[in-house]
Amino acid sequence: MIKNSALIVMLAALSGCSLAPTYQRPAAPLPAAWPVSAAVKPGAASHMPDWQTYFTDPRLQALISASLEHNRDLRIATARISEARAQYGIVQADRLPNVSLGAQRAASLSPANTSFTGNPFRVQRYDVSANLVSFEIDFWGRVASLNEAARASFLATEAAQRAFRLSLISDVANAYLTVLELNERSALAQATATGRSDMVSLIRQRRDVGIAGDLDVLQAEGSYQAALADQANLQRQLAAAENLLDSLVGKTPAQLPAGRSLALQAIPADWIADVPSEVLLQRPDVIAAEQRLIASNASIGAARAAFLPRISLTGALGTASRQLGGLFGAGSQAWSFQPALTLPLFDAGRNSANLDVSRARNVIAVAEYEKTIQQAFREVADLLSARDSLTRQLSAQQANSYTQQQRLKLVDVRYRAGIANHLELLDAERDAYAAEQGELQVRRAQLTAFTQLYKALAGDTKVN
Repeated sequence: MIKNSALIVMLAALSGCSLAPTYQRPAAPLPAAWPVSAAVKPGAASHMPDWQTYFTDPRLQALISASLEHNRDLRIATARISEARAQYGIVQADRLPNVSLGAQRAASLSPANTSFTGNPFRVQRYDVSANLVSFEIDFWGRVASLNEAARASFLATEAAQRAFRLSLISDVANAYLTVLELNERSALAQATATGRSDMVSLIRQRRDVGIAGDLDVLQAEGSYQAALADQANLQRQLAAAENLLDSLVGKTPAQLPAGRSLALQAIPADWIADVPSEVLLQRPDVIAAEQRLIASNASIGAARAAFLPRISLTGALGTASRQLGGLFGAGSQAWSFQPALTLPLFDAGRNSANLDVSRARNVIAVAEYEKTIQQAFREVADLLSARDSLTRQLSAQQANSYTQQQRLKLVDVRYRAGIANHLELLDAERDAYAAEQGELQVRRAQLTAFTQLYKALAGDTKVN
């Protein structure tokens, strides 16, 4: 009894061995702070809020909520989590014995000419047993390594779904901003076309009384047609932007009215301040890359264990009888026990090649992890720099737009008084129109930078 207990303890100890390298997270290849060009203000929170707090526009909140419920790609990503979880469960089941209950009846008849006794030989047997199905004793941690790799793969899939969810929130916000921008620009083009149409009528009247010539009429007509062409182009872009928004949301949202001010309510700039670069380690894509690295590290252990003996147990315990009624009678007990030892002797280098593959994949996984962090740092640094630059650019563009509008008003008065010529008026109209369109584009770019920062700084990584 003591010997049996010692054997059990030894088997349990050996089954805890692992040949996988000890995992150590690689040092993050990034500075502790952002570049000076992307400096942030001190004193704010060190993490990002959820999307309901960050995006306070009620219309945008409704669109994001709808996309999280109806977007088909997100459904696919969520289903892949269930698939990975099930795959992990399949591998995890191999760590425990699989026992099944079986019942069978076997009957046979051999003719007399095949029997040693010269008589027909009949056999009938009933069996009921609990069967242990080829359970592997995990001496070298092969099954444990496969289990760890499957678990890490599951967690990587889960993190990838969170990354997609975060991207979806950002994409919906960007698509919404695009629709707002094109609505504004289309309305501006329409108002400009209306004003130029009125100017064509005025110049024709002036030509009829000899104040203007045919050249002035042609110039005004060309300017009017250019505004119509620009309006048609913007309408085409607007339709495409609305279709994209519909696709992201997963259903057709309520029509967004034209002429809305291009702005999100209460953009929380201070939340982006004083965020350390370590926050990038919370990004789902970085987490997914690290889990893939963990999986590749565990695969090395499984590949190493393939060189060593593998012991599996197969057995059955039950009852057997020639008669159905005698299955559970005295003396009907039956059992079988079949331990098996498998030792690889010659495999033409297969196990060595598998180990080399696992090591190479681990090197790739390390490089991909470090590359993901570096790309994340560059993305955030670029957006922080763009945020400050676009703020200054928008201020200058607004001043330019105001200046061009004042110039247009002055030139229009001078033209109607006969002091300025029509070419001067056309130049003022084009510059004012371009300045207003530019202001809308810069404002949209500034808001886009804020929405992308939310994604880049790993905001709202929870899965509802």
